[in-house]
Amino acid sequence: MKRFTSISLALVLALSVGLAGCGKPDAAGAGGQQGSGQAKEKVLTIARSGDILGFDVHNHGFTSTESVHANMFNYLVKRDREGKFQPDLAVSWENVNPTTWRFKLRPGVKFQNGDPFTAADVKFSLERVAQDAKLVENGNYKQIKEVKVVDDLTADVITHEAEPVLLSRLSRLGSSMLPSKYIQEKGWDEFLKKPVGTGPYKFSEWIRDDRVILVKNDDYFGEKGKWDKLVFRSIPEEATRVSELLTDGVDIAVQIPPTDMKRINNVNSTQTISGPTTRVMLLSLRTTSGPTADPRVREAIDLAINKKAIIDSLFEGDGKETLTPIIPGIFGAKPDLFGKSNYNPERAKQLLKEASFENGLTINFTGSVGKSLKDKETSELIAAMLEEVGIKVKMEILESSKFNEKRNAGTTGDMFLVAYSNSMFDAALLYKRLKPDTGYNNPEVTKLLSDAEKNMNAQEREKQFQQAQDILAKDRPQIPLLQLGANYGINKRIEFTPRIDEITYADEIILK
Repeated sequence: MKRFTSISLALVLALSVGLAGCGKPDAAGAGGQQGSGQAKEKVLTIARSGDILGFDVHNHGFTSTESVHANMFNYLVKRDREGKFQPDLAVSWENVNPTTWRFKLRPGVKFQNGDPFTAADVKFSLERVAQDAKLVENGNYKQIKEVKVVDDLTADVITHEAEPVLLSRLSRLGSSMLPSKYIQEKGWDEFLKKPVGTGPYKFSEWIRDDRVILVKNDDYFGEKGKWDKLVFRSIPEEATRVSELLTDGVDIAVQIPPTDMKRINNVNSTQTISGPTTRVMLLSLRTTSGPTADPRVREAIDLAINKKAIIDSLFEGDGKETLTPIIPGIFGAKPDLFGKSNYNPERAKQLLKEASFENGLTINFTGSVGKSLKDKETSELIAAMLEEVGIKVKMEILESSKFNEKRNAGTTGDMFLVAYSNSMFDAALLYKRLKPDTGYNNPEVTKLLSDAEKNMNAQEREKQFQQAQDILAKDRPQIPLLQLGANYGINKRIEFTPRIDEITYADEIILK
């Protein structure tokens, strides 16, 4: 790693090492028993970095929230660990024509309030997210024109244009099936207080900013849940999550800092498990106004950032440099843009001079706490690197909920840091965020991405995405930094294998 001479940069690197704290174990206990003299209850307790956003399955874009929803609700189609489509609420499907997909539904399925699941629920669920532009997930489902109810167990999903990735859309967040009769009779507010799904676990309690509790659904249509109770605890502080794991307060702790992994592995009852993710940490830059509207400034920012130093100092080498947010394994990836960096601080200084900023400039930079592992520290380290080449940074670090509000409102300043996953396993998903985040408008890129979205020829579609990535890598409306891995701490009494999509399905976790 290059040795930096700036005092400010050295301080940031020094501050990147956190101190472990102490936490109080969960009162209910973790790992499977509760109450003296009572029958043993299998309880799985998971420490997460933040609370859920709520129970509107269509109005969030976070894997962490979906990891709770996925145990309560079902999709029409689901992906297995290898990424292959499997039946869920639909037992079969066919592409009748480029704009019509027919789904045969599983018979005998009931919502957790006893209402039967029918094609009317498919129509209600998908048309809601497809037609309400205020919903966060609308952009990923507005391709759906309507859903026709053929009969109680047959639904036709009709799209505006040819839709090559409809199955991918219907196997991810934003596509959970909702109980239309319950919502129409009780109202949306009542549903949000007492949510009802078809999944293996049902809602019990939500103590905001503390925990969500689910209990086994004995009427689930599939294999019955392996756990009597699931407890998803909200613990934003990394040190506290680690402490809770080490004191048997939780069974699983997410987003373990690399610096704490050795300590966890040195305890007899705990261990760490790591796995790859589809998540890429990147900078989104405003391209419509301010200094970052100048492509030379955006290039200078890219060249000023030593991605390897970020990976080595904050992630202990666990990360992969990238020039694209579409990593290998995602449809449309361009492998020759992966595993690379443009680091060249001297050229960055020259570019700023060419852009008439030889005396420096100031940019507004928004970061967050709690959205992803080491977001805050990464933001501070990037700011120090930019100052090395003459870019002064006016930094704002926000809690994740406040950050999300500002990002959705488009008020994050010249640049913000975010880590995006790809639950669709398709390049189309990440590029949906491109213009809203940056204002970027290149007609050639727009045409390539628009054509790819409706191209049923997979080989042509892949080339369109790859051509778009070559242009984006030069224009830099986004500056991809690194592919993130996922580090978990677990109690050895459970068997747990992380999924690349980062979704936590409780019934894939086994009590030994």
